[in-house]
Amino acid sequence: MVQYYFLGRGAISNLQDLLNNKKAGAKDAFVVMVIDHYFENKNILDLSYLSAEDLIIYAETDEEPKTSYVDKLVDLARSKGRLPVAVVGIGGGSAMDIAKAISVLLTNEGPSENYQGWDLVKNPAIYKIGVPTIAGTGAEFTRTAVLTGPTKKLGINSDQSVFDQIILDANLLTTVPKEQFLYTAMDCYVHNAESLLGRINDSMTIALAEKSTKMIEEIFLGEMDLEKLLVASGMGGLAVANSAVGICHPLSYGLSIELGLRHGYAICIAFNQLEEYYPQVKTFKEILKKYEIVLPKIITDDITDEQLDRMAEATLKNENPLSNAFGPDWKNIFSKAKVIELLKKM
Repeated sequence: MVQYYFLGRGAISNLQDLLNNKKAGAKDAFVVMVIDHYFENKNILDLSYLSAEDLIIYAETDEEPKTSYVDKLVDLARSKGRLPVAVVGIGGGSAMDIAKAISVLLTNEGPSENYQGWDLVKNPAIYKIGVPTIAGTGAEFTRTAVLTGPTKKLGINSDQSVFDQIILDANLLTTVPKEQFLYTAMDCYVHNAESLLGRINDSMTIALAEKSTKMIEEIFLGEMDLEKLLVASGMGGLAVANSAVGICHPLSYGLSIELGLRHGYAICIAFNQLEEYYPQVKTFKEILKKYEIVLPKIITDDITDEQLDRMAEATLKNENPLSNAFGPDWKNIFSKAKVIELLKKM
């Protein structure tokens, strides 16, 4: 779990004190700021308190973060010849995952693809702070930094990937376009569904996922409340961090890798076709209808059999999530043919 958080409108004002405290007494101290490129040249974030020593990275987030991109940023941070006292991630799931990955890789040798998997990180990471500017990814609470490598989309899943501090400020959510806002919030809704119906959970996980699900339904089928949504996102992130994703996320990874779809969008495309596994899909469709969101069919006659095969292979590489969904005998239940059948519905 994340040990410390600030919650409330204007909470971002606490970031300056947090960083000044980390720098205090340390000669040539600097911080690495990973900020979604959306905020570049926009007068939304006050960074006037940063010094010339600090490294500000406006991260490219139009695509899912790639291992090669993260490795370049780690090299950039290392070029100062000393370690930063903190790494800060400000933005959506991609920006926060990049920050988490940099924090881990600065103290662990080798390329980031070496750490895609479970509990492969040996050394403690750099102190890190997460500031979500969109709600639903759960990246601010989870122990994973999801990266797309040469052959797989898989997170650096480690206790060292967990933020030490987060700042939840609803004022930062007001600039998000409607479609992206909903797609990302539904990522949390799917996290909850996968946690609840998986094999890897306990009473705490179930309680968090159930409450988060109820809050999201109240928010999107009732009255919008951005601060409440940040809390629901956090609870969903905690649930999935102590459980695992299930069927939907592996399917979405195939869509992201092969077709370049953003994570939240790919999640919605996949979840929309999984009613046979998740009863929550019915409510999900009600939410889409209320917000006048129509999910297009992605798979068309232009998609080749070879592409479908690669998407299916990318899905089936996610053994932990699929074992969570179906149990240890999942390979005899969720076949490649079944994966391709589901993909064709999308």
